[in-house]
Amino acid sequence: MLRRARIIVSVLFFAAVTLLFLDFTSATHAWLDWTAKVQFIPALLAANFAVVGALVLLTLLFGRIYCSVICPLGIMQDIFSHLAGRKKRNRFSYAPSKTKTRIAFLTLFIALALLGFLSFAAIIAPYSMYGRIASNIFYPIFAVANNVLAFFAEKLDSYAFYSIDVWVKGAGAFALALASFLVVGILAWRGGRTYCNTVCPVGTVLGFIAKFSLFRPVIDLSKCNSCRLCERNCKAKCISSKEHKIDYSRCVACFDCLDKCRSSAISYSFVLGGKSAKENHAQCLNRKPVKHELKSEKNIDNSDKQKISVDRRAFLSSAMVLATGTASENMKLDGGLAPIKPRHSPKRKTRIVPPGALSIANLSDKCTACHLCVSACPSHVLEPLANLENFLQPQMSYEHGYCRVECVECSKVCPSGAILPITRAEKTSIQIGRAVWSSDLCIVNTDSQQCDNCFRQCPTGAIQMVSKDPKDSSGLKIPIVDEYRCIGCGACENLCPARPVSAIHVEGYSVHNKI
Repeated sequence: MLRRARIIVSVLFFAAVTLLFLDFTSATHAWLDWTAKVQFIPALLAANFAVVGALVLLTLLFGRIYCSVICPLGIMQDIFSHLAGRKKRNRFSYAPSKTKTRIAFLTLFIALALLGFLSFAAIIAPYSMYGRIASNIFYPIFAVANNVLAFFAEKLDSYAFYSIDVWVKGAGAFALALASFLVVGILAWRGGRTYCNTVCPVGTVLGFIAKFSLFRPVIDLSKCNSCRLCERNCKAKCISSKEHKIDYSRCVACFDCLDKCRSSAISYSFVLGGKSAKENHAQCLNRKPVKHELKSEKNIDNSDKQKISVDRRAFLSSAMVLATGTASENMKLDGGLAPIKPRHSPKRKTRIVPPGALSIANLSDKCTACHLCVSACPSHVLEPLANLENFLQPQMSYEHGYCRVECVECSKVCPSGAILPITRAEKTSIQIGRAVWSSDLCIVNTDSQQCDNCFRQCPTGAIQMVSKDPKDSSGLKIPIVDEYRCIGCGACENLCPARPVSAIHVEGYSVHNKI
């Protein structure tokens, strides 16, 4: 019963978190953004001590429920492990804890974060790792599937679906996401929760707390027949049937052992103090373990078949979120009458970070590079950095679109406080940068053709057109920028017809200003 409840809740949670990264309409963000904000490391960085305290209390009471139900990377590992278990059952065995390795990874994570290299530390952070996988691998597949449905819907005169751009958010981000997906997947396929109990810093911290949890799986020595089913089905490899003990620092409270035990020798019970299961039951029952005849492998396998249908439904429910796919069309701002030459990003002296980030320093200190803001941005303005200083943290670039003044999606979804929530009204008064005009690139000078596109597209009226020749008021006009009204939205840069580099571009502010 407990195992089934855990599977149902974890599948729902996994689907909700994944949908945050896949929903290009932003329709579900207002309902599901809390699933990102209850993740351990983002909540810690956002100084959301209510959430951190609740997760610690949850662990003290029930063990590492967080790892089995709330953490999306942990649930993804369970999916891989479940698939592998269908081919080879009873495949695990007890393994001693790699305590030194766990402490080494935790120390490395903390040291990198304190030294200002949070983006590198976040490479092994569970939520951020899953976010990059969902954003860079699952999202393109989902977008392609949407476009296929849109194609067939159009043939049926239905507009329930519409085509969207499918784009890779950066070679570095995709490569890291793919490497993470393969490493975690292979480890889970071969060894269950190896990543959680060896590398993951959150797993190490919660593992230490879980040793003192009040509710935990315990072994009743009077009922145990030493069949080893619990050990051979423990994906955390934390149950030793020979010694009748459980390493609670590695137990992720999946309840698989409870479900597999045929003699009801393992129960999820209230345990006082920090005593082991063996010590508690030996003291309470004052009995020695009773050895019974081992069940044959054939009988065990036959009884296990009763559980297959439940496990299959649980897996398919979680896989439904990911199983979609399709081909995209390139956006043409000229209505499709002519191909557009590719635009190159200008060389900026200062990078641009989203409104709500307050400053480059604040974003660098708190961003875990989960790429939720990148996925949520409807204009594809946010993209991961490729440099080493702020590896994979988001910056704004206007090759694909511009930051619309009515959009505040990135500030809604950020779970770590790197981008703080702002209203639409507040956004219009936040200066994230200023527009800079390059006279040698403007087509007024290069082609002697009048163009006032930047003037017409500026949402704040920060650009005015003045005569190129002060003595000829009816001649060609050039733009001038009012820095006190410009908010750095990038509409002028994105819609400038000059190629390959726009004649007007945005230079970022290290610290955002308010008008």
